[in-house]
Parts: sequence; C-alpha cells; structure tokens
Amino acid sequence: MGRYAQLVIGPAGSGKSTYCDNVRQHCETVGRTVHVANLDPAAESFNYPVAFDLRDLVSLYDVMEELQLGPNGGLLYCMEYLEENLDEWLGEELTGYGEEDYVLFDCPGQIELYSHCTVFRSFVEYLRRDGWSIAAVYCIDCQFVAEPAKFVAGALQATAAMVQLELPHLNVLTKVDLLNEPSKAALEQFLVPEACVLLGELDRSTGPAFRRLNAAVAGLVDEWGLVSFAPLDYSDEESVGDVLAQVDHAIQFGEDAEVKIRDLGMGELGGEDI
Repeated sequence: MGRYAQLVIGPAGSGKSTYCDNVRQHCETVGRTVHVANLDPAAESFNYPVAFDLRDLVSLYDVMEELQLGPNGGLLYCMEYLEENLDEWLGEELTGYGEEDYVLFDCPGQIELYSHCTVFRSFVEYLRRDGWSIAAVYCIDCQFVAEPAKFVAGALQATAAMVQLELPHLNVLTKVDLLNEPSKAALEQFLVPEACVLLGELDRSTGPAFRRLNAAVAGLVDEWGLVSFAPLDYSDEESVGDVLAQVDHAIQFGEDAEVKIRDLGMGELGGEDI
C-alpha cells in the first residue's frame, strides 16, 4: 500500500495542464480518483478542480510587485520559497491524503527548474521520505521534435531532467491529435530513435562543421538508450490509457491489489478438497 504521484514537468506551452485535465477525466471515466495540485505560482485559471495550490503560499505577481523582480527572477524566488517551506506548507497540504491516493503535480514551465535548480530535487526527496511513490512525466510538444535538430534539443532537455530528478521517467509527446496523418507517420521515427537514422537526418539538415557534434549526439542516444517518447493523442481514449498505464507500472500502482487478488485465489484453492 502507498501513495502515488506524478510530477508533470516540461517546457512552457507543452500542454502540462491539459495533460493533467485529460488524465483526470480519463480516470473519472474508468472509476478512478486522482487529485491535481498546482505548483505554478504564475497560473491564472484551470480546467480541472485544484486539490491545493502553491499560490496560496506564494504568488508570482505579488513577488514581482513587492520585490521589483522580473518574471523569471520572480519565479525562481517563488520556487526557492517553496523549497524553504516544504515541511510546513506541503506537509500540511498532504496530511489529508492516505493509502492509495494519487496526485498529479502540475508544474511550471521553466526548464531550468528541472535541469540544475535544486527545488524539485528537494520536492521529490520530501515526497519519498513521506512514503510517496513518484514518477516524472516530461511533456513536450510533438511539433518541437518533428525535425532532427529540434528532436536533439528536446531529447537533451528531457535527459537533463531525468538525471537531475532520478525518478522513474516517461517522456510524452503531447498534441499529437493536432497533427494530420502524414505528420503522425513522420513522427514514428522519433519515438524510439535509432542512432544511424538520426545521424543521417542531422547531417542532411546541418552544415559540415557540425558532423563531429552530430556523431557524438547520435552516439549518446545509441549508447545509453535513455530517450524514447510515448505519443499522446487526446482524440483516442486508448492513447491516454496507455500513457497512464506506463506511469502506473513505473510507480507500481495497483500491484498491491493484484497481489491481494492472487492471494485470495490461492486461499480459496487451498480450502478445497483436491
């Protein structure tokens, strides 16, 4: 038994809030309950019911006004303030959640928060100490990786977040439902990239001066096999279910129930005359 969470991260505009809302709706349809918490101090409105909200602790616009900071500086201040108040604020917000509860954390879109800042590493460590099983879901707009050079940038960003957070990690290509059929077919080559194909595409789209860099990047993808992407098509209910199933498997959600069912079956068998 345990408590479960997804840390929904990724660049600004990648569809993190839309992901949270669609997963919530899917879970309601199949009879599951999930809660969505907002960790973006600059958020303005939501399509989902907010379980709890970082803006109750600190708001970006208040910080910008009081400290005379710009948007990026203000956001970093807000996240550092969250890091300093994890025990007090987050601990209090999570007190009402018990066994089998499942929370999606809708996070801000500044990628430096997941690559080298410490706030989300501290956030993850706090949740683990509190008994939560947690996975990172890295959302990225599918149109951002539809070309080799863009794909490399997106893949390296996702890898940096994975290394920094040290969590079970799923990269999700969002907005696939907005593509036409030829574009969807072209996207297939980037889901589980092959180094030789990637290198050829990179060489064709960049100048000779980049050949050695292209080879190094393609080799990194091939040697470590760290980066793959799951496409998410909101027009296909099975697509949402498949992505959720992958995250559930990563955090072992539902495995206790399977064990109980299996044990119950064995107990009933043991009570029969054979």
